[in-house]
Amino acid sequence: MKHIIAYVKPHKLSKVTLALHKVEGLTGMSVLDVRGFGRTKAKDEPHRIVEDLVDYVPHIKIEIFCKDELTEEIVTTIREKAHTGLRGDGKIYISTVDDAIRISTGERGINAV
Repeated sequence: MKHIIAYVKPHKLSKVTLALHKVEGLTGMSVLDVRGFGRTKAKDEPHRIVEDLVDYVPHIKIEIFCKDELTEEIVTTIREKAHTGLRGDGKIYISTVDDAIRISTGERGINAV
């Protein structure tokens, strides 16, 4: 089981979401509004947020838990649909999940996802 975290530009969320709906076997995703900075430190970003003298860039954080065999298709879909060709398109991280538990039924493992 894998945990995929992707940071994408806010205006790309709809394209990414619509494409992920087509991935057979995907059980869902979570979306959060986040802000931060990368290597460019938000210097030339048109939509930067200034708080306490620190510039932040808004991004969307997507979290997905999936079967190992869906990982590459999901990552490719996000990468292709979130790509603008400009610096700061975002990042994708993949990690292994040891276990999952569905609170309502007590199911464990991939069945809980």
